[in-house]
Amino acid sequence: MKRRSFLLTPPALALGSLILPNKSIAAPLAIHSDTTLLARRGKGPRIVICGGGWGGMTAARHLKEKLPEADVILLEKNPTFWSGPMSNKWLIDVVNTDFVNHDMLGPANKYGYTLINVEVTGFERDKKIVRTARGSIDYDYLILAGGIRDNYQAWYGEDREAAEFTRKHFPNAYIPNQEMFSLKQKIKNFKGGTIVMTLPPPPHRCPPSPYERACLMAWYFKKHNIPAKIIILDPKPMIAPITEGYRMAFEELYPDIIQHIPNATVREVDPYNKKIVTAVGEFDFDEAVLMAPHQASDMVWYADLIVKDENGEHGDWADTHPRLFTANSDEDVYVIGDSVGFISDQFGYYPKSGHVANALARIVSQNIYERVKGKEVVPVLPDNLCYMLVNAEPKEAIAVLFEYELDQTGKVIQTQIDMDVRTADYVEEDFKWIKSKFDDFL
Repeated sequence: MKRRSFLLTPPALALGSLILPNKSIAAPLAIHSDTTLLARRGKGPRIVICGGGWGGMTAARHLKEKLPEADVILLEKNPTFWSGPMSNKWLIDVVNTDFVNHDMLGPANKYGYTLINVEVTGFERDKKIVRTARGSIDYDYLILAGGIRDNYQAWYGEDREAAEFTRKHFPNAYIPNQEMFSLKQKIKNFKGGTIVMTLPPPPHRCPPSPYERACLMAWYFKKHNIPAKIIILDPKPMIAPITEGYRMAFEELYPDIIQHIPNATVREVDPYNKKIVTAVGEFDFDEAVLMAPHQASDMVWYADLIVKDENGEHGDWADTHPRLFTANSDEDVYVIGDSVGFISDQFGYYPKSGHVANALARIVSQNIYERVKGKEVVPVLPDNLCYMLVNAEPKEAIAVLFEYELDQTGKVIQTQIDMDVRTADYVEEDFKWIKSKFDDFL
């Protein structure tokens, strides 16, 4: 197959010292639920963005550029930005920590928006107020960009201890936090045995990424002569996306390490005794990467914007307009990134990837600009591009492109293009792609 290029031009005090009272030093402010987190600035609209990942930081930059008079505020509980894309490569040291972990204050100062490191705890949408651990903040427009959460309840019900045990001992590291360091250390310390990797049912964060992680872990174990078996428990009937590319990588590069099990929907997980029961059998393991089903982020649940059926039963994702990305129950609230809900009965959901989060953030920024300026809001479709490293010596990658268009009825249609032939050229394009994205919001 002829290689196709997918890269698009983007976008001290001493101990024992006596400290006397100083009346010139103000007492610390008391913090309560009604404390105003930040007073309004200027006469423009206030746009509050909750979540400082790929989507949130992109939206903050582009909104401030399009609406310099606007009071653009980004709320993020983490002190630094961690990139999910490229993090699998970081696990085996293809890239270093400085590549995936970045300062957030620098971009805020560079582009002129306000960054506040604080945890979002709730919403009063009728009053247009965001509640945080340090008080409240009002808004004119609200963007929820919180990514995903692990739905351990699907496995354990209300057994919070089992969920926390799983998170502690078998981290999946698909949400940027301490789990990433924990998993990396587990890989480095692994001496041999069986590793079980559960894949969430679709939709889940970055569809091809778990297969990439399996390949790179296998490469590391192969390089260091570690006797390992990686069993991928996949709920889907086949590897997807990039079906043939991954099949060839498993069979040609890691035939004695990776075993892919299709239709392996998880029925029961016993993390204490290291057992998993699936639709196709029971599996024991020495180590595991346990990826529970994914859901919209906590903040979408706090805002009561989860889709519900006719019986009032909730789903897993935000109830959003498929073209405008506003909440169907609140036109002044937007959802971008992984939490976005159903799009089309042809393909279901947009890929929950960094590329899509970046694209939706740019789209929503333009939509808000058009609303503020009294212009017609013109819906725009995103795209999605993923490069996946499957071999680190030599470095070889495969790729997938998702393109979107409207059919004659106005329904969004997806075209998926799998590039199955692994090549070093895609590795080069991958690093150009990530640079173009980082340059867009960092």
